[in-house]
This record gives sequence, structure tokens and C-alpha cells, in this order.
Amino acid sequence: MTDEAPLLGPHIQQLRKRRRLTLEQLASLSGVSRSMLSQIERSQANPTFATLWNLTKALSVDISELVGGRANTPPAAPAIDVVGGHFVPEIRSEDGLCTLRILSPAQSVGRTEWYEILLEPNGALVSAPHAAGAMEHVTVIEGELEVVSGATVARAPAHGVARYPADVPHALRNLSPGRTRAFLVVAN
Repeated sequence: MTDEAPLLGPHIQQLRKRRRLTLEQLASLSGVSRSMLSQIERSQANPTFATLWNLTKALSVDISELVGGRANTPPAAPAIDVVGGHFVPEIRSEDGLCTLRILSPAQSVGRTEWYEILLEPNGALVSAPHAAGAMEHVTVIEGELEVVSGATVARAPAHGVARYPADVPHALRNLSPGRTRAFLVVAN
């Protein structure tokens, strides 16, 4: 344990900015003058207990969080997030020949998404254009795919990778007599 006083100013400034408050707004909420807040944030003044109390109420934090120095540390997230296979969302085509397993977390939608694709013989995943500049990267694990991007058609064999524009109509079709399994990454 250290005998040094905690650096309150940087903690207060971080909390204020995290809440998108200006010095004037925090001054109004806390009853502490703007000039005193500025001095405290720059570690040029030490606040009294009453001033700290008013700031913690205005910032909606416990005084122990601020004085204990935990304001800089975000809540710990689990080191590993495991989702059981039966909780992985799936989308099936109407004909039942295509299953799309959504492997990416919900917060990545619209940025980078990844999927496992299972295509039965003659199955296809046909897609409308995505956002301008979107690309898809498909890795064939087993089987063989026909890849269509706009007017361009190519074959992707087992263990092959195809990268193509996805901001045009595009499709993946199973060319194998058995099931084709692939991983798809969509990058917007």
C-alpha cells in the first residue's frame, strides 16, 4: 500500500468527459466553481470533503470509487465469453438447403460479421448488395462453392478462399454432391 494521495484531478476530469460534461455544466450540477474545478482537474488544488461530496453526487459515483482510484478502471469483463452451440443463432433458407450460423457478437453487426455456412447439395445463399465498399471473404472447409459477385463467377474449392465485392448482388452455391461447409466474413 502506498502513502501517496490519490490523483483526484485526472479521475474527476475522466469522469466528467466520460459523461460529456463541460466544466461549466459540472460546475452548475455540483455547485463548485468552474475555476476551482479547473484547478482540481489540473492537480493545482485539493478539494475539501464537501467539494468531493458535491462532485461525486453530480457525477453519480461513490466517493470511495473516486478516492480509491478506481475511476480509471472500467468494470472487468469476463476474460473468455463462451456460448454453447445450441445458443448460436441460425437462419435457414425457406427450402431448408442453406443454414447460416451467426458466429459474431451482436455488437459487431454492420462492421465485421462472421458466419458458418452449411449448404446442402444445390443449396444457395443469395444476397442483395450490402453497403458501398462491403467485401466478403469465404473460406471453404469442405465441398466446393460457386461464388457470384455481380457479373463475375468463380469456383472456390475445399480449403480455398474467395474474396469479392459484396456491394453488388452476390451468391454462394454448393457445387458438391454432398454438404458444403464454409466460414464467411462480411467486412463493411
